[in-house]
This record gives sequence, C-alpha cells and structure tokens, in this order.
Amino acid sequence: MDFRQLETFVEVVKLKSFSKAADKLYLTQPTITNHIQNLENELGTLLINRLGKNISATEAGTLLYKHALNIINMRDMAQFAIGSYKGKIQGHLNISSSSIPRQYVLPYILKEFSQKYPEITFSINDNDSRNVIENILSGVNDFGIVGAKFHSPHLDYIDLIEDELVVVAPSDKKYNLADKSTLDLDTILQENVILREKGSGSRLLFEKALKNSGVDLNKLNVVACIKDTATIKKFIELKTGISIISKRAIEREVELGLFKSYDIKNISLKRNFYFVYHKNRHLSPLGQAFRNFVIEYVSVNRNI
Repeated sequence: MDFRQLETFVEVVKLKSFSKAADKLYLTQPTITNHIQNLENELGTLLINRLGKNISATEAGTLLYKHALNIINMRDMAQFAIGSYKGKIQGHLNISSSSIPRQYVLPYILKEFSQKYPEITFSINDNDSRNVIENILSGVNDFGIVGAKFHSPHLDYIDLIEDELVVVAPSDKKYNLADKSTLDLDTILQENVILREKGSGSRLLFEKALKNSGVDLNKLNVVACIKDTATIKKFIELKTGISIISKRAIEREVELGLFKSYDIKNISLKRNFYFVYHKNRHLSPLGQAFRNFVIEYVSVNRNI
C-alpha cells in the first residue's frame, strides 16, 4: 500500500468529501478518486460508500481506517525520531481552538514553539468549544484548546490556564451602570445584551451561572448573538449593548478608557482553558511534542 493512497483515504473518511480532501492535500479531485480506486483494487474490496454527495466508509473501510491511522502515525514517529537525531524537526500542526485562546493565548505559545522548532508550520482553525470537540471525536483534528468541558469517555482534558468572564460596557454616561466594580443581575436584566453564539464556552458558563441563580436566559434582553469576540467588542464600542466576555479580551480597551468591566454580584464566572485530545487515538509525535510544550509553557507563564 502506498502512503499517499492511505493519506488520501484517511482524509476522505475524516472529511466525508472527495473535494475537501483534495483541497486539504493540494491534489486534484480526479487524483483523489484515483488513489481510492487503486487502494480498493489492491485490497479487492469496496472501501467508500458513494451515494451521491453522501460519503461514508464501508465496514472494510472502517477496519482499514483504524490501521491506516496507525501506519501513518508510525511513519510520522520514525520521521520525527530521525529528525530529532539530525537536529531538524519538520511538520505541520493543525490546531483547533476556541476564540479566546486562539486570539490571546496561542500566539504567545506558538511564537516560543516556532523559535524552538523553526521548521514547523501551523494553521489555526477558528471554532467554538463544541465544534472543537466534535472535530476531535470525528477525527478531523487530533487535539484542540477549549474553554469548556464536554463529557465524553473518549476524551482527555489537561488544565492549562484560568480565565474569567466579566460584564463589559462602553465608557459612556448612558452606561454608567455603577460607580463600583460589581453589578447585580437586576441591573443586567435592564440592559441590551450581546451574547456569544450557542456552543461557545463563555456562553455555556454564563448560562450555567444564570441557571444556578434561578434566572432564565430568556429574561435577558438579547439583541444579538455573535460568533467572534472582536465583532462583539465593536458593537459595545458603538453602544449597541453590553456583553459578558473574557477579561483577557478587553484589557487594552479598559486601559485606554474605552470600556468598563464589572463582576456580577454573588456569581463566579471563572473557568479553565483545556488542552483536549482523543484518549484512544494516539497523537502524532509532533502533536505530542506540542502538547508537552504547551503544558510546560503555561506552568512557567501563568500570566499569559
């Protein structure tokens, strides 16, 4: 079996698409089809169900998929070991992360990681915490960084750093909510509120805190649900409403006097960020190196 054919097969199964596999591998779609057909001819069995646009692995394909992952991983381990021996480590990291660590944590980590391993390249996928988990469980990604735990017997979570959500409002007389650092829930219920989208770790934490306080989310005057923090900050700046977002995301605006931040009385909105991976699927050697680097980095740099 050819490594290129196995890699093609793995990506088609992961992405459930010939065209997406072609884009990811920088190959033409006919080449992808040819790789799969050659593999099926060699093994004498159908590996992929092709029902219109619905792509799935056959029973034989499911069996091969598990072995193909191990074969590719063993090859990567060998390349990584030889690269380490020669003092030159190469590879590409595909990192799936929720928005706050993607914007305010990962850049610092990746700067240091790149200095240690200058031949490494990386890409960062922008997903909310729920989608990061779904991608790991489905095999699209090996690991990710999230701001909320989703229970699954197949996942391992490693604590990284602590984060805290705060109420954020413009520094404007209209939004002079209180001459102090803490608000009560009744004050928040009277304001227009901008929330993160469903599935984000920050929204899940806020919803849970409201529920524990006996407050229905529907009582909030929610004027918008927005996926990215940068857009939420722009709406706050334009005095569209207040929001509940990470303290890390608004440090600069608070220092410049653009925003004010508040805690909520009798409610804790602290959380952890987690490195999460599939416990039954071995990380690649590069993935393991990155995981170990992240753990070591945050243990030394708690203030990032």
